[in-house]
Amino acid sequence: MSKIQDKVEKPITLFQSLIPVVILVALLAVNVYVFRDDALSGTNQFILLIGGSIATLVGLFNRVSYDKVLTQIINNVRDTSSAVFILLLVGALSGTWLLSGIIPTMIYYGLQILHPAIYLPACLIITSIISIATGSSWTTSATVGIALVGIGNALGMPIGMIGGAVISGAYFGDKLSPLSDTTNLAPVMAGTDLFTHIRYMLFTTVPTYVVTLIIFVVLGLMYGVNGDVDTSATLNAISDTFNVTPILFIVPVFVVFLIVKKVQPIAALLIGTLLGGVFALIFQPNIVVEVAGGNTFDFYTAYKGVMLALTTDIRILSPLESLNGLFEAGGMASMLNTVWLILCAMFFGGAMEAIGALQKISQALLNIASNVFGLFASTVASCLAINIMTSDQYLSIVVPGKMFSDAYKAKGLAPENLSRTLEDSGTVTSVLIPWNTCGAYHSGVLGIPTMTYLPYAFFNYLSPFVTLLYAAFDIKIRKILKKD
Repeated sequence: MSKIQDKVEKPITLFQSLIPVVILVALLAVNVYVFRDDALSGTNQFILLIGGSIATLVGLFNRVSYDKVLTQIINNVRDTSSAVFILLLVGALSGTWLLSGIIPTMIYYGLQILHPAIYLPACLIITSIISIATGSSWTTSATVGIALVGIGNALGMPIGMIGGAVISGAYFGDKLSPLSDTTNLAPVMAGTDLFTHIRYMLFTTVPTYVVTLIIFVVLGLMYGVNGDVDTSATLNAISDTFNVTPILFIVPVFVVFLIVKKVQPIAALLIGTLLGGVFALIFQPNIVVEVAGGNTFDFYTAYKGVMLALTTDIRILSPLESLNGLFEAGGMASMLNTVWLILCAMFFGGAMEAIGALQKISQALLNIASNVFGLFASTVASCLAINIMTSDQYLSIVVPGKMFSDAYKAKGLAPENLSRTLEDSGTVTSVLIPWNTCGAYHSGVLGIPTMTYLPYAFFNYLSPFVTLLYAAFDIKIRKILKKD
């Protein structure tokens, strides 16, 4: 009988739950201090493995079986497999869209339309529209986001501001679009319906967006004051290097159309990637030959050029030295660091979930919620903590949604209060954490380190503050109508 009792799991304490988190954060801080922007090249990944190992040791101390921990890690990795394939396809898509001239064409026409003084607010609005239409911040960054970064670079705008504008717009649309998976997930977890959730989110989201837009207007005027930038040399260099034609817009427009029609992202990106390869052969045969290292356009150079663009680094030289940095793409290989990061993050998150640390920390946050504001603050803190600990945006909605649902009812609060808070603090902050799948993805796709765009992702970090402000002053806090 004693042997059976020995195998029963011991309840984990709050102190034990925090041990892996504290060590992880401390090691990551040291690592970022030492390696700066290069921390994501592999060292942060190893730190996540150390954090997961420490969590596993805590679990073994509490008699949690190693097999249970391993199974949860495997399940977490399996759940991110779709994201991994999307990442690889985004890398391939960026390669063929560069080779075909799609991205250079976007930059070419964007430079003619977007004056430096209006670039940042225009960037925010454009990404907002695309993200609402597609329901995906990931798709927005992978298509128009890449082009906008190229335009901003050519205009001489600070790279962090460019990233902040793209991310802010992308997550505004992702948060409000009925096509977004997080927008559908949050009301399900809270116990309300989709359109009630969206309407209620408008109360906090629209003011936050307006403030963000005003900030970018001011920054645009400050950094675009010397707006009479002569872009003729840049435009000539692009047109001399690529065959620039509006026909190339067919491909990105078609990809956005597929996403809006709810075609699976993997299928839509694969189609966009293949179309990019076909358009490269039709419109840019000379560049294909150059990338392949050949002399004539034939089957050999056509196949080799497209395959290199799909899979590995390609560089296209232009007459203007400053443009050469824009005309580089890494193919699928450029996403391997991000894939590596996601796998290691799932190792840590899976271990923390298996040993019961996530539930313990969330419960502790719930216990300190003595009033309505405390309940909202605990929800925000829980979403942020789970985004940091599990590196998964969806868990930051699911776990607090499960934990706090009854508490909101007990306080007489309508479920849309919870669903709105989950989105205001879980969905939008995931992209601000370098080792979170969202932070890793957008950083990899845009080529801008998370810590570089973070100070300028105003919409994302203002959202939790606005929702807490509403709770503190009892603004638009809907109560449950009790029947006698």
